[in-house]
Amino acid sequence: MTMLTPRTPTTLAPPGPSRRERKAAELQARTRLVGERLAAISARSGVQALQEVDTSPAGLTHAEAALRLERHGSNTVAHERAPRWYLQLAKAYWNPFIAVLVFLAAVMYWQDPADPGVVILSVMVGISGLLRFWQEFRSGRAADALKRLVTTTCAVQRRAGSGSAPTTFEVPMDQVVPGDVVKLAAGDLIPADLRIVTAKDLCVSQAALSGESLPVAKADTRAQDLGQQETTDPVEADNLVLMGTSVTSGTATGVVVATGADTYFGSMAGSLVGERPQTNFDTGVRRVSFLLIRFMLVMVPVVFMINGFTKGDWDEAFLFGIAVAVGLTPEMLPMVVSANLARGAVAMSKRKVVVKRLGAIQNLGAMDVLCTDKTGTLTEDRIVLDRYLDVHGNEDGEVLEYGYLNARFQTGLKNLMDQAVIDRVDEAEEVVVDARFSMVDEIPFDFARRRMSVVLDRNRLVGDVGQREHIMITKGAVEEVLGLCTHLTDRGERVELTEQLRWHVARVAEDHNRQGLRVLAVATRTIDTPRETYAVADEDGLTLVGFLAFLDPPKADAARALTGLADKGIAVKVVTGDNDLVAARVCADVGIDVGQVVLGPETDVLDDAELRRLAARTTVFAKVNPVQKARIVRALQADGHTVGFLGDGINDAAALRDADVGISVDTAVDIAKESADIILLEKDLTVLEQGVVQGRTTFGNTIKYIKMTASSNFGNVFSVLVASAFIPFQPMLAIMLLVQNLVYDISQLATPWDRMDEEYLRKPRNWDAKGIGRFMVTIGPVSSIFDISMFLIMWHVFAANSEASQSLFQSGWFVEGLLSQTLIVHMIRTRKVPFIQSRASWPVMVMTVLAVLTGLWLPFSPLAPSLGFVALPASYFPWLIGVLLAYCTLTQLVKTWYVRRFNTWL
Repeated sequence: MTMLTPRTPTTLAPPGPSRRERKAAELQARTRLVGERLAAISARSGVQALQEVDTSPAGLTHAEAALRLERHGSNTVAHERAPRWYLQLAKAYWNPFIAVLVFLAAVMYWQDPADPGVVILSVMVGISGLLRFWQEFRSGRAADALKRLVTTTCAVQRRAGSGSAPTTFEVPMDQVVPGDVVKLAAGDLIPADLRIVTAKDLCVSQAALSGESLPVAKADTRAQDLGQQETTDPVEADNLVLMGTSVTSGTATGVVVATGADTYFGSMAGSLVGERPQTNFDTGVRRVSFLLIRFMLVMVPVVFMINGFTKGDWDEAFLFGIAVAVGLTPEMLPMVVSANLARGAVAMSKRKVVVKRLGAIQNLGAMDVLCTDKTGTLTEDRIVLDRYLDVHGNEDGEVLEYGYLNARFQTGLKNLMDQAVIDRVDEAEEVVVDARFSMVDEIPFDFARRRMSVVLDRNRLVGDVGQREHIMITKGAVEEVLGLCTHLTDRGERVELTEQLRWHVARVAEDHNRQGLRVLAVATRTIDTPRETYAVADEDGLTLVGFLAFLDPPKADAARALTGLADKGIAVKVVTGDNDLVAARVCADVGIDVGQVVLGPETDVLDDAELRRLAARTTVFAKVNPVQKARIVRALQADGHTVGFLGDGINDAAALRDADVGISVDTAVDIAKESADIILLEKDLTVLEQGVVQGRTTFGNTIKYIKMTASSNFGNVFSVLVASAFIPFQPMLAIMLLVQNLVYDISQLATPWDRMDEEYLRKPRNWDAKGIGRFMVTIGPVSSIFDISMFLIMWHVFAANSEASQSLFQSGWFVEGLLSQTLIVHMIRTRKVPFIQSRASWPVMVMTVLAVLTGLWLPFSPLAPSLGFVALPASYFPWLIGVLLAYCTLTQLVKTWYVRRFNTWL
């Protein structure tokens, strides 16, 4: 007996990471390495930082800078470049239908170089590709022209030679090199990654990198600073400023430690170029194309074999098979899709939406989840004074007055919050500065104290006598100001600040922080012994007056726009780099059901399946970095959603590329605009909503053409199969079939200008290859019923039942086939009753009439003999009308059943 050894179960290795996942991993690894290097430089002293890049406080010499520029290359980040025009042109023709048509045209040319079908197919192919090429080529040229208009420079300190004195002058940013000493002032773009050497009152906007709406304070440093505690995130380092950010206030000197691709900005941008992932549109077109091609590959050989065996003329059967292949191929699909998309791009441009990639229009219509940042989209992207509160959290005009005096009389550069206080008072005219106050002195803001004070001379009435006194008004961070207070103002009375009251007022400030507000404390002190100058030591013994609370206010129309998107079946998810409290407050203000806010680091510990489940139920993600944003997008896509992403910073670029439709704005950073498919000329969800409607209209007209053509062609071929099996001659000549297809397809060129029913535009729409196949085999045979009816009529009523009378048979079926194809367009274009509940646009109506007239004219025209037609008797036309009316009636009944059965139509 043979002993059987149990087979060890085969364990299938898990599939390897996808290309997108590998790309994301590369991005994460490269960004981490660059971040670690920058963090290490941050932890060193200023002297060590200069030594690290082999430079001095005086900067490089011109010769050294030239050598380093040659060694390190231009200070530019990787970005997508449009391919050469001939490559773009070739790509425009890379389409399976075009390949089929080119192949068929080549076969027809090989059979007969004079065949008019070759010209017909060539024209169709040429126009379709040229439309797509021209739209995308023109968009790329326009974007490049905009870039060339802008040349940005920065102030760099360099020397003529090793012993020369340094000179500061402007150089183009792309010529900055490691070791350059750069001077920064308010309004400057940061040209590269810099280690701050000296700084005073420096504030930097890092929104492009982190998504934070408020500027970030950087440390006031001197040349001999000892660095700071090492951090894992260079964005958070107090003594680093990074490419892609900008100076909002203050001044600084920094040494360049990284340029171009070696910067933190560049490390992210470098992984964003190259082949883009397949979008929903690309996948949908490919599936539908191969469905129709597979059907053609099955049906054409069957028709060829039946005709060959039944008729015995294999050459004629071959030509007829080619004609059937052309008839089954929706020749105009590339052209109709391109025309649809091009028309959509033009219509959207009139609504302040620029389309960079035509396929994105359909994706916009299919989008059912929109991920967006909050700054500038849900908010106005500006700081306003929201509240002025007493120590109990009640509105108090005295707090506003003191806050205004502090902002109004300071002589330094006013920050955004100072300006917000001034704007609030100027708009409302609630406080008037008059002769009672005059400036005495000020103690400027610095980032160590995090506060600033002004001392004013105040003329106060005591009885009927004016008494002059000095009053100090201090405004700053709550914990800093509160630590200097000994009293507070409670309902107009000055009372001692006990520990219990101190806890109470700190809780009031904290409660408003939790509401997403930035809170500053305002305190005063009446000076007992007035003098001319004051110092930091005088900021003591203060009386807390109250608080000023600021926010980036929500847009007035944001709530309405979100409601409009929700009505159209689009769920909005906020994915921001800002903190969770601010994000939650803004989202609540615009009507978003916030729920549990998820922080970016929380997603790092989840596997893909867990993240998919979390993303499905989460509305707001905060403190999210670029890699996490892209991963959230991919998780939503893996859950079956078509995802749009709206962003404008380098931190959004990866997500913009991975989304089905990346949406940016014209004020975005270059890499974000390059990564996007669509650019809004206004960062406004209302504009986006209009784009969604246009996208759905474009998709609806595209799918309308596919379903009309596929079902009609299927019916025709089914009719050909029946006729070929039972009729002793060809039911229609190959040239007739080509002409019929040509007239029908030309009539469909008006499809992009058709309107869609309102009901259709309310839901996201997606490609459904299975649904198209089901539609084709359900509706197509309906036409065959009436084709066969016409066969019987021609055979028995008009005695067209022999080879001698085959031209009459063929002419009769040609007219009935063309008119039924053309008229059925109006049955299929809507789920409603045509002409009564829903009417086509006038271009479609005109083209329908022209196609019908052409079909009726051809058998009587001078072209008839060359095409094989004969004139039809007058008695034919009542039969034709009866067949067409019966066809429309049955189609409407089948449509009603189909909609009830499958709850869909287009």
